[in-house]
Amino acid sequence: MVRIADLPQVQQVSLPNMECPEFENTPCVAGPPLAQRRVAVVSSAGLTPRGQMPFVANDGGFREIAHDLPDADLLMTHLSVNFDRSGFARDLDLVLPRRRLDELAAAGVIAEVGPRHFSFMGATPPDQMAAAAAEVAGALRADGVDSAILLPV
Repeated sequence: MVRIADLPQVQQVSLPNMECPEFENTPCVAGPPLAQRRVAVVSSAGLTPRGQMPFVANDGGFREIAHDLPDADLLMTHLSVNFDRSGFARDLDLVLPRRRLDELAAAGVIAEVGPRHFSFMGATPPDQMAAAAAEVAGALRADGVDSAILLPV
């Protein structure tokens, strides 16, 4: 993780003062107990399956990641120069915890893991991701996923 003190001076000043969006309300939905839920991950790590287009500047799209995709076929194409890739290089589960989900399913903590996960590039303004986020929500619903872990990286 990058420390603010290690960033260029202009970012040391601007990042802590960035405006965060405000939402009028927080959606709340009911659902089955965790042990009956199908779970998937939505990460902002800019993960791209090998052979697909890498993320580009202000890319509001997403990449679909099959749950059983081999780790060696998953690339990080996040563009931010300040994005620390060292955790990804050491343990993919830090940015896409597929093995941890498998362990939770095996232990009965969750019912099962969804067949696919999704990744956005977190360095994109949220309003540019709105259409893609709605598409991902529909894909998760189509997969029978009733709980998504939103993993900001």
